[in-house]
Amino acid sequence: MTPKELLELIVRAGDDKRASDIVALDMAGVSLLADYFVIMSGSSERQVQAIVKAIDDKAAEAHAKAPRIEGKKGSKWLLMDFGDVVVHVFVPEEREFYNLEKLWSDAPLVDVSDWVTTE
Repeated sequence: MTPKELLELIVRAGDDKRASDIVALDMAGVSLLADYFVIMSGSSERQVQAIVKAIDDKAAEAHAKAPRIEGKKGSKWLLMDFGDVVVHVFVPEEREFYNLEKLWSDAPLVDVSDWVTTE
């Protein structure tokens, strides 16, 4: 599975669990950490857990590399590290506080509009 295919799988899985404000950053040329960063929000700690579980389950079904997951049950920010793709799932207040989009503002946005449903 290519990093771009994994990115699409992650975005779609998050969207299926009603993640909001899904943003993908193209980190190539900006950071050696990953090809893509994905940032999304869940409305509660419980929803953050559900989003992470859905992404993990879909990745396992696709035989993608198992992610390293940082954060504990009840956390307001969970990080999933797939190597080529790093996923950040926040509750809105934590996302606003850490403002990763601004921190990595040199990274171009990836158009994920075809992978998410509009409401």
